[in-house]
Amino acid sequence: MKMQSHHDHTGHAQHDQNVPTHAVDGQKDPVCGMAVTGSSPHHFEHGGRNYSFCSAKCQEKFAAEPVKFIAADSDAAVAAPDAVAGTTYTCPMHPEVRQDHPGSCPECGMALEPELPTLDEEANPEFADFQRRFWWTLPFTVMVLFLAMAGHRLDLFEGATQSWVELVLTLPVAMWAGWVFYVRGVRSVINRSPNMWTLIGLGTSVAFVYSVVATVAPQVFPASFVIDGRVAVYFEAAAVIISLTLFGQILELKARSQTSAALRSLLGLAPKTARRIGADGSEEDVPLAHVHVGDLLRVRPGEKVPVDGVVVEGSSALDESMLTGEPMPVSKRAGDKLIGATMNTSGALVMRSEHVGSATVLSQIVQMVAQAQRSRAPMQRLADVVAGYFVVTVVTIALLTFFTWGLFGPQPSWVYGLINAVAVLIIACPCALGLATPMSIMVATGKGATQGVLFRDAAAIENLRKIDTLIVDKTGTLTEGRPTFERAIAVDGGDETEVLRLAASLDQGSEHPLAAAIVAAAREQKLSLSKPEQFDSESGIGVRGNVDGKALALGNTALMDQLGVNVAVLTAQAEELRSQGASVMHLAVDGRLAGVLGVSDPIKATTPDALSLLRESGLRIVMATGDGLTTARAVGKRLGIDEVHGEVKPADKLKLVERLQAEGRLVAMAGDGINDAPALARADVGIAMGTGTDVAMNSAQLTLVKGDLRGIAAARALSVATVANMKQNLGFAFLYNSLGVPLAAGVLFPFTGWLLSPMIAALAMSLSSVSVITNALRLRAAKVTQD
Repeated sequence: MKMQSHHDHTGHAQHDQNVPTHAVDGQKDPVCGMAVTGSSPHHFEHGGRNYSFCSAKCQEKFAAEPVKFIAADSDAAVAAPDAVAGTTYTCPMHPEVRQDHPGSCPECGMALEPELPTLDEEANPEFADFQRRFWWTLPFTVMVLFLAMAGHRLDLFEGATQSWVELVLTLPVAMWAGWVFYVRGVRSVINRSPNMWTLIGLGTSVAFVYSVVATVAPQVFPASFVIDGRVAVYFEAAAVIISLTLFGQILELKARSQTSAALRSLLGLAPKTARRIGADGSEEDVPLAHVHVGDLLRVRPGEKVPVDGVVVEGSSALDESMLTGEPMPVSKRAGDKLIGATMNTSGALVMRSEHVGSATVLSQIVQMVAQAQRSRAPMQRLADVVAGYFVVTVVTIALLTFFTWGLFGPQPSWVYGLINAVAVLIIACPCALGLATPMSIMVATGKGATQGVLFRDAAAIENLRKIDTLIVDKTGTLTEGRPTFERAIAVDGGDETEVLRLAASLDQGSEHPLAAAIVAAAREQKLSLSKPEQFDSESGIGVRGNVDGKALALGNTALMDQLGVNVAVLTAQAEELRSQGASVMHLAVDGRLAGVLGVSDPIKATTPDALSLLRESGLRIVMATGDGLTTARAVGKRLGIDEVHGEVKPADKLKLVERLQAEGRLVAMAGDGINDAPALARADVGIAMGTGTDVAMNSAQLTLVKGDLRGIAAARALSVATVANMKQNLGFAFLYNSLGVPLAAGVLFPFTGWLLSPMIAALAMSLSSVSVITNALRLRAAKVTQD
């Protein structure tokens, strides 16, 4: 046998970084089930075959006992159904576990589920398997329970004979229905990650094996074990525990499937086909997958927009509520952007596709929600720490229970000790702890997505409720972000049309909304635009470049000061424009001021109400914009914002965030442009407008699809509800285990004479996880929209 290991990755925490999501050659680690490739540095040769591993730790485990892992891996390969090609399976409790086929988590034993749900919800193979095991063996469990409870009273069998009958009836339950529990329990020990299955496997196997020995060789037990003429057996405990655990797993898997309902509803929004217009004017319906960038598509009234694009011809009102949560239809005409999966309500449109497949807004929303659902909330850290010691602690308590009852309890003391120890093992539920926050996060992110609120991760959900200061950009955040050109003013003796032409020529290279307004105005006036050369964006303050052999600079006074251009000659005119709320840009040609351009950007109709809601929730509102201070103050006055910062560069916005944080403030930053990206990344919670740039959205922890500030109020309400739900789940899980384990150990027996049956313990354990999931599902009905 040969071993190779060039690197020392010592644990599963590195799986998501070191292991590809899908194995190129179809291999998987036989120890943990992770997808691996033949290029992995960790190998072990056994029986003429070379096995690959995800880490040195798994390689060492395999080297110690290769036969066990090969057998287990073979069984899993036979049992695993064919996976959908390209599907990645992950664990709700351990999202770092990822593999390309169904199975169980090597850390907690929980069934893996697809990272992204499919539109056609297929039957969960484990759900079907557990149902089959449960229903086929339930009659045996009922018969065993009946004999145990009433057999001696009805004198159906002689004592020893009844034990043999119970053994025969329990065999299919224990050796077939419960076999999956034992396999997972053994794997948890082999992987050194004890979990719920360790406890269930240990508890049921102890009860079953003890009862088998008591039936086959009763003479090995002392007389104190004899009850009603036979050594006490507990086949009914083993059978009922297995059946109840299967039933609990069925309920849990059913409930878990509902947490992805929001994602499936989003996936279902996209139409199946699109009507494509050919180069010859002919039209045909084609599958959505056959639509390419640049295709012309017709969208008739009552049809859904197939992909993201721009209106080429026609006008209509579109219902975007399914993605943005905004109930009012939005008017669209030539040149306006369209979002795939939105509904065309009235007129016919011809559109040009711009984003297809995974690049569409809908696909990005689904990806972002799925990513957030698999992230871990900071609040979960305490539960993770407790869970790390949980199983070992429970096993220790079970052993103490067994010996304490055996040595000091009433007769038959050792029988009491055995049954109470089994009850302790069965009632403990580490899964309730592990699922406490992931289930809440999954439901909350899905709920937010249906309201046009996209959280990047669980930490953003948890932190948003703590925010006390909100910094907002002006353009595109408080305003529409679709400015309109007002006028150009030339220096004495200059040509205002030429000022507009030169500015528009230069601005063709910019993506800023103000630049788009200037370019659109020049084209409306049918001005001949020249191609800019050596274009350079001075992020947040303007642009520079060469047009027609002239060195141009277009931006605010900060850019002019930087270049040493004197703007005093047009100061009065610029201030007049600013006092009307317009943004002013200075145009310098070859180092001299040539004119100024005014562009106004109307305030969003929803902004005043949104700011009122945010103030009522206790937020301090601060506006920071690259526009002139006069313009900023004019807008601030109209919106009741007292703290206004104008002509700020990206670095200034970043410093503003840092200053407020240094004062002890928890800061959220809302913006939509590239110049907002540094501040968005530095803020405690960055909020990007969905109408803005990809850079802004990539830097933020929260994206508002509609770009409506009311979404922040909705997101904050969802944050409060989700954190409360997580606290409820964690509180229940801690309370359940802290009360259940002592009760099962029999601490109340000296005072009340009460003992907890292992069967009742199994029912409580099964329902505990279901209770946590059910409580999380209540978030779907949470009121987060603002009237």
